[in-house]
Amino acid sequence: MNVQDQIKAYIHSQAEGKRADLQALHNLVLKQYPKIKCWFLDGKNSEGKVVSNPNIGYGSYLIRYADGTTKEFYQVGLSANTTGISVYIMGIADKQYLANAYGKTLGKATVTGYCIKFRQLGDINLQVLQQTMQFGFDYQQKA
Repeated sequence: MNVQDQIKAYIHSQAEGKRADLQALHNLVLKQYPKIKCWFLDGKNSEGKVVSNPNIGYGSYLIRYADGTTKEFYQVGLSANTTGISVYIMGIADKQYLANAYGKTLGKATVTGYCIKFRQLGDINLQVLQQTMQFGFDYQQKA
């Protein structure tokens, strides 16, 4: 199954409300960035053990490890969780930036170093979430 089919299957496997919200966010990213690289991670490690929720990723950047090795990974990600949806903004050096820059205007969301969690799309300011994702895409281009 190709990445687009995996993403479609993942979105359709969610409960109705979460499915609609994930689809809306997926469409939003693809509308703004029609040629962006898409990822699907099933949440399993190399031994097949579940280590995270499955997630959809967009864009690409190189993670640089202390030992000098690199790994390609996505810039912005989406994932369903037990209580709602998580949006990941990857690779930000300042772990307080998201909360300080967007936390007060996002709406009913929990903001950590690289994750924005909310129950449903209607709980947040979608325009501010778009700005946050835009920051995520732009950040790696400047790094």
